[in-house]
Amino acid sequence: MSEAQSESHPYDPAAVEAAAQQYWDSTRAFEVREDDSRPKYYCLSMLPYPSGALHMGHVRNYTIGDVISRYQRMTGKNVLQPMGWDAFGLPAENAAIRNSTAPAKWTYANIEHMRGQLKSLGYALDWSREFATCQPDYYVHEQRMFVRLMKKGLAYRRNAVVNWDPVDQTVLANEQVVDGRGWRSGALVEKREIPQWFLRITDYAQELLDGLDALPGWPDSVKTMQRNWIGRSEGLEIGFRVDGEPEPLMVYTTRPDTLMGVTFISIAGEHPLAQKAAAANPELAAFIADLKRGGVSEAEIETQEKRGMATGQWAIHPVTGEDLPIYVANFVLMGYGTGAVMAVPAHDQRDWEFAKSYGLPVRPVIVPASVRDALDEVVGDVAHDADPFQAALAGGSVDAYDTSVAVRVVREYLDAIEQQGAYTERGTLINSGEFNGMDYDAAFDALAARLEATGTGRRKVNFRLRDWGVSRQRYWGCPIPVVYCQACGAVPVPEDQLPVVLPEDVAFSGVQSPIKSDPEWRRTTCPQCGAAAERETDTFDTFMESSWYYARYTSPGAADMVDARAKYWTPVDQYIGGVEHAILHLLYFRFYHKLLRDQGLVDSDEPAVNLLTQGMVIAETYYRDNADGSKDWINPADVDVERDERGRITGAHLKADGRPVSIGGVEKMSKSKNNGVDPRAMVDRYGADTVRLFSMFAAPPTLSLEWNEAGVEGMSRFLRRLWSQVERHAAAGAAPALDASQLTPAQKTLRRQLHETIQKVGDDYGRRLNFNTAIAAVMELLNHVAKFTEDGDGARALRQEVFEAMVLMLNPITPHASHALWQLLGHPQTLLEDHGFPTVDPQALARDALRLAVQVNGKLRGTIDVAVDAERPAIEAAALDDPGVARFLEGMQVRKIIIVPGKIVNIVAG
Repeated sequence: MSEAQSESHPYDPAAVEAAAQQYWDSTRAFEVREDDSRPKYYCLSMLPYPSGALHMGHVRNYTIGDVISRYQRMTGKNVLQPMGWDAFGLPAENAAIRNSTAPAKWTYANIEHMRGQLKSLGYALDWSREFATCQPDYYVHEQRMFVRLMKKGLAYRRNAVVNWDPVDQTVLANEQVVDGRGWRSGALVEKREIPQWFLRITDYAQELLDGLDALPGWPDSVKTMQRNWIGRSEGLEIGFRVDGEPEPLMVYTTRPDTLMGVTFISIAGEHPLAQKAAAANPELAAFIADLKRGGVSEAEIETQEKRGMATGQWAIHPVTGEDLPIYVANFVLMGYGTGAVMAVPAHDQRDWEFAKSYGLPVRPVIVPASVRDALDEVVGDVAHDADPFQAALAGGSVDAYDTSVAVRVVREYLDAIEQQGAYTERGTLINSGEFNGMDYDAAFDALAARLEATGTGRRKVNFRLRDWGVSRQRYWGCPIPVVYCQACGAVPVPEDQLPVVLPEDVAFSGVQSPIKSDPEWRRTTCPQCGAAAERETDTFDTFMESSWYYARYTSPGAADMVDARAKYWTPVDQYIGGVEHAILHLLYFRFYHKLLRDQGLVDSDEPAVNLLTQGMVIAETYYRDNADGSKDWINPADVDVERDERGRITGAHLKADGRPVSIGGVEKMSKSKNNGVDPRAMVDRYGADTVRLFSMFAAPPTLSLEWNEAGVEGMSRFLRRLWSQVERHAAAGAAPALDASQLTPAQKTLRRQLHETIQKVGDDYGRRLNFNTAIAAVMELLNHVAKFTEDGDGARALRQEVFEAMVLMLNPITPHASHALWQLLGHPQTLLEDHGFPTVDPQALARDALRLAVQVNGKLRGTIDVAVDAERPAIEAAALDDPGVARFLEGMQVRKIIIVPGKIVNIVAG
């Protein structure tokens, strides 16, 4: 230790953190290269949107990743932890409108600010790989991939029904439609069919589904959500002949067992049959036009009033030959399935509501087990004797059975369907002729055979998943590399003419995209024939950029999307992000990886081996009611809070005026509730290590973390306490080497506690990913050290081992303080990640004695220390002799002593 180091060193977080960060920067400590001599470890947190400022959710997410990265490097792995910016998207356009600036200028300014915030927290990031997805040298590769996918038929253009804002003249996402109106203009939203670009993710549906079984490191909840979203189903595709039409009307159903209960057909307003009927029916045409109002989300369609109109057309039932009316219905969308649905009101609630509104028949054809048993009592074998059964269904007389319990059960069932709603579960077929008495599986097979034999149907596997619509009618996004030529149609831009660059220095009002309104930008020539052409003015969905960014990190500067380095680094070993991305981002992330694989750019099937979905950061909310009924949300930093003896909030006042404010409860930190905590303010007040420590200690990573500044102060006290103990030890000079063979009993106990802690913390970091318990274990160890009062060379040597191990164990979470404390302990300045994680000495774990809990009638009354090899009589005697135990046994007779080896002695007395 230098002379300067031997002087007093009070803990100064700002100075400690600045020194550590300067060292890491000057040595380029976290820039990594491929190295076949070490196992690689790619740790990735979802890249942030440059909104202007980090919030505590960011801090928690990136601290989790940093703890994992630093620990894995300490175990000898070659660790990559990169960072970039998901920089395109609608928020930049909205901010540009509010601030009268260009989206690019706003975005780049935010990136500068947020980069500084991330660096202040000391993350072990390889900044040499940084990029923003709005930069042409990033999105050029995305455009090149799209061109290749067009040539392979995996990217295509077709009409699709979208939410259209007639005032802003733009397509709206489902979440931008509020009560049927555009979120910004307030205009009534219309359904409009416009050309859109798609990627054929459905070609990979089965592989995406099967691949989930090969991801044991992903949360089951995420995999379940993806399975449901992909939605594989086995059903029948059935053709209904339509009078006067050359082709049958095709429907797909997963419930062919209900086929005999079909009483009408529903079709979308955009269906060719509907359009044909509307051409000769002005009233129907007006109805279809009216259906264009409102959004296209499934949630909205499910909850809206069921409306429809008869087309005047009739379909023919493929089994019975019955004529079925065809209706246009507002709950059928052309983009889902065939745009036509066989309606079974008795067994589909949506169809039931529609049938009730329009006086259409409701014909039950499925009964649950209870009704089936009742019918069996009435008629015996339903399949062989259906006459009384049909009479019961019709509500007529069944002679001797008229007053039977069975008939009442049947009629109650029929009344429930008629009056209350559809029965949607599987059961036994009734009212279905030759199929009566069959269960679902038998009916499926029988109907499939019948329809296949007559050429009116076939078995088919279907998926809920739809092709990925990647067009957006917005400016701030990656231009789609296509030109339109009158002679050649839609033509991909040749790869040697890429990128198609988005102009950044634009005036932006939000009403129309600057590239749509700029004829010079649109004007070009056709790459195939040389004639005048126009560029596509749609831009990509921003999920495109975030679907392959992980791969670009592996290959900075590569001429193509990635190069051979991607095969070294991929798949990602640990991916970290919010569960809100479980479906769309993570599904597209997996899909795009398969596209890269099929291009020969990567050689794995999945992009990430392990996934951690961290919990939200939540905090108290406070507000005052405004005169118009709205709420004025107040930031917790501006509120003085009163608490009871249990820490519960009993009142709150605004600091500025001392008047009360209302308590809104604990909610996710958000701008809308103004309950966010500024990480910069916390770092300035307590230091980055304290903020990191609290973020990891307050809750396990997958659970919600409630922000509590008292908890932050507690973490600050712990760090200062550790610092002062290490400094006091170091001030006495260099410690001698430890001789483990000469330890006193107390020293053996402390050393065992040390190595038990090393064992636990390593497991918490490496396997369990439970950092809160790792911190608690180190805190407990510090308490043991504080109680260890022995002096002398052996004691000093042991304290040196303990403090060194504690510094190394805390390094993944508090790297700045660990960097400084390592030097206080007499070591030269170094990168602790390359020093290695402490190793467990098996001999140190050996115990000379065991501490056993002693219970009397199941309640803890004391503890005893016994030899490891103590016999049962000695254990019983020690338990009975313990003063605390003996006190509770006074006046009682010991009836039995139960010993759980190594753990508990339970004395049963009475």
